[in-house]
Amino acid sequence: MSLKSFAAKLFAKSIAKKTSSWVNNPVHAQEKVFQELIQRAKNTQFGQDHGFSEIKNHQDFIEKVPVRDYEELKPYVHQIIDGNKDVLWPGKPIYFAKTSGTTSGAKYIPITKESIKYQVEASRNAILSYIHETGNAEFVDGRMIFLQGSPELEDKGGIKLGRLSGISAHYVPNYLQKNRLPSWETNCIEDWETKVDKIIEETEHEDMTVIAGIPSWVQMYFEKLNAKTGKKVGELFENFQLFIYGGVNYEPYRAKFEDLMGRSVDSIELFPASEGFFAYQDLQQTNGMLLLLNSGIFYEFIKADEFFDENRKRLTIAEVEMNVDYAMVISTNAGLWGYNLGDTVRFVSVKPYRVIVSGRIKHFISAFGEHVIAKEVEEALKIAVSKTDAVVNEFTVAPQTNPPDGELPYHEWLIEFEQTPTSASDFIGLMEESMKSQNSYYLDLIDGNILQPLKISNVKPGGFQAYMKSIGKLGGQNKVQRLSNDRKLADGLTPFLG
Repeated sequence: MSLKSFAAKLFAKSIAKKTSSWVNNPVHAQEKVFQELIQRAKNTQFGQDHGFSEIKNHQDFIEKVPVRDYEELKPYVHQIIDGNKDVLWPGKPIYFAKTSGTTSGAKYIPITKESIKYQVEASRNAILSYIHETGNAEFVDGRMIFLQGSPELEDKGGIKLGRLSGISAHYVPNYLQKNRLPSWETNCIEDWETKVDKIIEETEHEDMTVIAGIPSWVQMYFEKLNAKTGKKVGELFENFQLFIYGGVNYEPYRAKFEDLMGRSVDSIELFPASEGFFAYQDLQQTNGMLLLLNSGIFYEFIKADEFFDENRKRLTIAEVEMNVDYAMVISTNAGLWGYNLGDTVRFVSVKPYRVIVSGRIKHFISAFGEHVIAKEVEEALKIAVSKTDAVVNEFTVAPQTNPPDGELPYHEWLIEFEQTPTSASDFIGLMEESMKSQNSYYLDLIDGNILQPLKISNVKPGGFQAYMKSIGKLGGQNKVQRLSNDRKLADGLTPFLG
């Protein structure tokens, strides 16, 4: 055992002890975070506008601070861009994380010195949690790759601006710098395909032990490695021990990844976003990710099926139930207040609090009142793949509201198969039964002859990557939207259908 791996084990034990202290007192941890946030921000512009000095408890907060999305917070962000300080949080942010907006172009999410500290700690603690549970620390001596956006930062109102993954690249600990790949120069390449080719040059002969990134883009890296070397990733990198991922549900990719790797590799799921680092997988054989309740973020939860109701209830961690989909609302030490993150989560444990990401509150299909969410389509596909010989690279789902020739409407699944199922009808049948069993509204629409069963449109090999490239969203933190309530994405894929 090397000195570095020995030290990692000791550090992991120390962090596990600290984590257990708030895990065992979750409600107290959240109340402490809440009070600290209100006190720190009461003299900011936002705090004065919303009467923070009068807020004593969560009910006061609900009455004074509405739930809002980025568009409603944007006037405050623009004050910061214009040079004002003490707007959303004391002082000024040290970064803006640039993300894709839904209605007005780019979003600029503030990151403060306090919030980046917790972002970095959460990334570190996810790995240390794995070390503490498994006792495996040997991988710290090998090479590690983090597929991410460019670390080159721009200037926005005197504040550094970049993608979250690029900002995070500036915080890799010194003890990992010598192990880390790709090189800084390669990381700064903007064109994703060029970048991946260069990464392969730098890594194919190295002792890679940890590989991290969004699954869809790691998949491209693995496929190019296979094509160039003729070897499975697990054969090429004999000491590859840990795959770290986040951003999307891994299950639709699992069969493809196992084929590309050629053997089983431990994995850690993360739940990071520009707005904060919310959860990580703390146990290998347990479903869900540990929700971080002591990291400068106060959480509220609104039942997904009540989110658009006038009298929706904003619940604290003490009030949530298992197996219910909630829209997650956050208030943070980066100055986001009552902020609708857009993600829906489902608690799979409340002792401790563990979540899975079940979808997006704005990403759903309800063209006919069916209220289908991402978790349901992902589960249906997972079941169909597990019970057939199909291998899926990528997919999305959209409603077909006006089919030709007087057909009944249906849900169109646009799927890029690595291997098409021997029996398409069996594959469709498994997905259809899963959808009906998960969603009673969908079942009623099928039984009532309002909808006909789902249909599949085959996307050509590489079609999703070609589409993402055509709209300037290849690589980085960009992800294919799992489902939508309109035809924009589906119609955009038309040139790539096989």
